[in-house]
Amino acid sequence: MVCAACSAAIEKSLQRLDGVAEASVNLGSETASVVYDPERLRLSDLERAVRDAGYDVIDEKAVLRIGGMVCAMCVAALEKALRNLDGVVDVRVNLASEKAYVTYNPGMVGLDEMKKAVEDTGYQYLGLAGEEALPERERETFEKEQANRKRRIIAGFAASIFLMAIMYLPVHEILPMRLLMGIPNLMGLFMLVVSLPVFVYVSRPIFQAALRALQNRSLDMDVMYGMGIGVAYGSSILGTFGIVLTPDFMFYETAVMLAAFLTLGRYLEAGAKGRTSEAIKKLIGLQPRTATVLKDGREVEVSVEEVAAGDLLLVRPGERIAADGIVQEGESYVDESMITGESLPVLKRPGSPVVGGTLNKNGSLQFSATRVGRDTVLAGIISLVEEAQGSRPAVQRIADRAVAYFIPAIITIAAASFAYWYFVANSTLLFSVTALISVLVVACPCALGLATPTAITVGIGRGAELGILIKSGEALEASEKLDVVAFDKTGTLTVGRPDVTDIFASGVDEEQMLRLAASAERPSEHPLAEAVVRRAEERGLALIQAADFEARPGKGVLARVDGRSIVAGNRMLFSEIGIEAAPEILERAAVYEAQGRTAMLVAIDGRACGVLAISDHLKASAEQAVSLLGRMGLSLVMITGDNAESAAAVARPLGIERVLAQVLPEDKSGEVRRLQQEGLHVAFVGDGINDAPALAQADVGIAIGSGTDVAIETGDIVLMKDDLLDAVAAIQLARKVISRIKLNIFWAFAYNAALVPVAAGVLYPIYGITFRPELAGLAMAASSVTVISLSLLLKRYIPPALRYRIGDSGRTGV
Repeated sequence: MVCAACSAAIEKSLQRLDGVAEASVNLGSETASVVYDPERLRLSDLERAVRDAGYDVIDEKAVLRIGGMVCAMCVAALEKALRNLDGVVDVRVNLASEKAYVTYNPGMVGLDEMKKAVEDTGYQYLGLAGEEALPERERETFEKEQANRKRRIIAGFAASIFLMAIMYLPVHEILPMRLLMGIPNLMGLFMLVVSLPVFVYVSRPIFQAALRALQNRSLDMDVMYGMGIGVAYGSSILGTFGIVLTPDFMFYETAVMLAAFLTLGRYLEAGAKGRTSEAIKKLIGLQPRTATVLKDGREVEVSVEEVAAGDLLLVRPGERIAADGIVQEGESYVDESMITGESLPVLKRPGSPVVGGTLNKNGSLQFSATRVGRDTVLAGIISLVEEAQGSRPAVQRIADRAVAYFIPAIITIAAASFAYWYFVANSTLLFSVTALISVLVVACPCALGLATPTAITVGIGRGAELGILIKSGEALEASEKLDVVAFDKTGTLTVGRPDVTDIFASGVDEEQMLRLAASAERPSEHPLAEAVVRRAEERGLALIQAADFEARPGKGVLARVDGRSIVAGNRMLFSEIGIEAAPEILERAAVYEAQGRTAMLVAIDGRACGVLAISDHLKASAEQAVSLLGRMGLSLVMITGDNAESAAAVARPLGIERVLAQVLPEDKSGEVRRLQQEGLHVAFVGDGINDAPALAQADVGIAIGSGTDVAIETGDIVLMKDDLLDAVAAIQLARKVISRIKLNIFWAFAYNAALVPVAAGVLYPIYGITFRPELAGLAMAASSVTVISLSLLLKRYIPPALRYRIGDSGRTGV
């Protein structure tokens, strides 16, 4: 906000909402006070109104680590509890990574309220992701839970095997006869006494979780499994004492073994699920714990959290660099493979940038810290990957809707199967109850809930290992639907370090023209300007300070140099300011452009006096990358500011048939939009220089070579290495992940569609086949583990494009 009109616009937008009683905006404090009806509006509605007015709301984001989640219904319960907090704008809970991604207004809600909401819902709050002690605390909690599960599994199987064995032993011969006098159903009582403590010990977590879900008015898999083992054990007790049921109902060993199988499923699932986040754990492991700060000539070892921007740090051979910075003293090679994916170490000397988390090899360096803590490149990558792993693409929403109806449907099927067998088919009560129990425990909503998040977590983590940062699940889905890949030319298809190859001067000294043009171009950061300046410096020409500098994007520059008016640019710029070039200059420019070079016209004091031919080289991987994309069925487009002849000369050898030339930087997004209006799904690949609007407009924006901060913010996929094959690999990886998600969902649906009817007894009249409850429990465990294992296979996936990498010698990536 900059004036009273801004505050008035926001007030008007807020007051327009049905449910807002009063809204006032304070320009000085940049705050809005709103009285509204929470039954009719949420905070997110108010924020949307502010954004619709053209302004932004300052929210904060937190990533909470959660313990105790087991299925998609746990996700729904947690999201509901957190979303009900006043001040929470958005919540996304990821079952695979066990994290909650919360966007909130810090003025209305804090972390204490979020922690309480998590714990009141019955789950464990383990802290904020990013806390230094959190990984260790998480590991201890995980190991403790797994150890407890292991003890319960061993106890459950040992007890159930013993119970099955004693059914065949002559108990009346083992126990003294005087103990047997007058005791009916001795075997049932003996099994009850033996099984009760073990059953309580093994099944207690299941019943506790089921009770918690019921208290939260939700049905989850623990409710379903609790019903199954509860019916099994409860009917055994009734049968033992002859209450309603007969002594035939002896499910003691079944109930205990079933609880053990369910616990085994949780044990295997937790172990497999923990492996899905290994990529992010590796990234976190790159962060050093301590740093050596130089203070008054002394070396002081401090915690990395105590390092401040501007501190002078020392890094010795074999140590990891503690912060981003600039080398002040020393020379050494640094392994930057975790950032760029380049396997060869990079020489660092005074003035070179260094990145926190990279490994210093053979020399000592002193560097001044420029970005520390959460502001470093590594912290940004970790944050980006974590947030991407928590994203929820459209395909997951289908699974979520299915899960919402799944458990009520299964309970209905279980009750219906019991009713059919007992009341319609006149089967025994024992058989009917067995069918009911089997249906309750064979069904697996877990597999559906894990199908998408595990694949996304592993797939995005695999991308990070390869130096491909995919920023959301939506980017994965969009990449699978692509029809067209559009490329920027300079810095994307070409190296981005052009050189002046020819100089043609007319009526003026060649060196004088070059000197004046380079002086005018020196304030510009454009690669073409840098090429002109570099050629002048190579010739030893002394450049002059330019005045009245004006850059016209996509056209050229104007400036005053040594009192003379200088114009350097393309035909559009000359036409715009009314300078006509002599035919011989235009003819020479046309020759250069036909050869694929850029022709920069130069005018001194309003008269065109020559042309500079500037050529950039194609990247080594450009031809292979473009060829692979074509073979993948994608159409290829080049969008460039160059004229048609020069652009065609670059596109032709690459096999790019469609060229959009003489497109100004601000118009690139419009060209992408026009392609989309043709019904095409478009990816735009650019290096970030003048590309941010096009990257944002595209269905998938791919920022190559890390580009600029703007490109990283705008791109949907960020490539840490300046290699076009990574753009191809990103699309191939995205397609693979979406394919694996679909396979997981198919498996989860197919498993339930096949085994639930079998458990209900559909095959019994024809083939005599049915499920024993304990086998149903084992099948349930196998379903979740299978889905997770299918996702874990993505860790080994190597995109075919990376096999074509030129000169690659074992690249590792982030």
